[in-house]
Amino acid sequence: MTIGRHSRREVLKTAAALATVASFPATVGRAAAPQSNAQIDAVLRRAAQAGEVPGVVAAAATDKGVFYQGAFGTRDLAKGPQMTADTIFRLASMTKAVTSVAAMQLVEQGKLQLDQPIGNVLPELAAPQVLEGFDDAGSPRLRPAKRPITLRHLLTHTAGFGYEIWDEDLVRYVKVSGTPSTSTGKLASLRLPLVFDPGDRWEYGINLDWAGRAVEAVSGQPLEVYFHEHIFSPLGMTDTDYVISSAQQSRLVSVHQRKPDGSLEPVAPPDPPWREFWSGGGGLFSTGRDYLVFLQMLLGQGRFNGAQLLRPETVALMGRNQIGDINAGILKTANPQRSDDVDFFPGIPCKWGLGYMINTQAGPNGRSAGSLTWAGIFNTYYWLDPQKRVAGVLLTQILPFADHTAVKLYGEFENAVYDALKAA
Repeated sequence: MTIGRHSRREVLKTAAALATVASFPATVGRAAAPQSNAQIDAVLRRAAQAGEVPGVVAAAATDKGVFYQGAFGTRDLAKGPQMTADTIFRLASMTKAVTSVAAMQLVEQGKLQLDQPIGNVLPELAAPQVLEGFDDAGSPRLRPAKRPITLRHLLTHTAGFGYEIWDEDLVRYVKVSGTPSTSTGKLASLRLPLVFDPGDRWEYGINLDWAGRAVEAVSGQPLEVYFHEHIFSPLGMTDTDYVISSAQQSRLVSVHQRKPDGSLEPVAPPDPPWREFWSGGGGLFSTGRDYLVFLQMLLGQGRFNGAQLLRPETVALMGRNQIGDINAGILKTANPQRSDDVDFFPGIPCKWGLGYMINTQAGPNGRSAGSLTWAGIFNTYYWLDPQKRVAGVLLTQILPFADHTAVKLYGEFENAVYDALKAA
């Protein structure tokens, strides 16, 4: 899709890398006290040594700069090598926050509107259909949606789209209709019906894939090119891409599957080796360092390292509840190999902004009420705490999603980060 662009893009990457290196002392800022960093190290090292995860990379920053980076364990339990800070991970749904930023850049420019029918931009969504069930013969029962889909619906997962992993009706629909599964990477896999009327409730789904298609439609650029020119290159994110080089492949971590006895084994990545479209909902590769830079930009109200990607008021809007009384974030698995049930904040109502989940009460491991977060299916996680001015990222590469052991480690890392901030 962009084979001919790679030589030009490598030049851009090299220039961005040199700019990042040149400014590194300014962006790192003050570090936490050594004993505080040692506490974070101990949490991650223990998990790797105990075999709870094959390996892990984690990083954290405040508005003063990066104060922690660590890598422990191995990239592959069968053949190594050791995990390093520049290890490359499959971000999966952590791509969604990047797509949300791209969409909001175009909202700022007046090329997209949050509350206009997205069918004006994407004719495929001009007349959405809602799946009401199946008739006695097993055929899908469809009806027109009661209202149009908007960009706000897409960015908040309230459009009515779902994922097969968490929706049995969509699994059945794909089987009886012959629609390709979303796991195939085919463009036709996006032609799923809605499972409720736009704006009625929250369900995690292919919404950001459609948002990515909207970015392409109004920018006139493939999503991969748009990301590079308007997000990655300005931030110096030289290891983030949909397609990685052979040199980067040598730093790529393996995927591991949690077996019923709790052990882990390397497995072939279940994602398609090639997609027919650039997915706004997933597909990026990146490092802990690169993704932390992206979070630092959001922590800096849209600005990082001299680049202003979004206006402060846009960043603030993205971090506010956009779904009213609807609750978000709880999912029941329809595919236990790919995902456990999801409820990251038991007993705490969660909302959704324009790109991420919001916990309405203080979390159990240190984050403030109103913090922003989401994850990728291979148990990659991030959070951003605007009140305490801290962001963190923890990367593993394990299935199923919401793996209890990985989530527990994520919480322990978060707790150690806040302890380090207090000590420093």
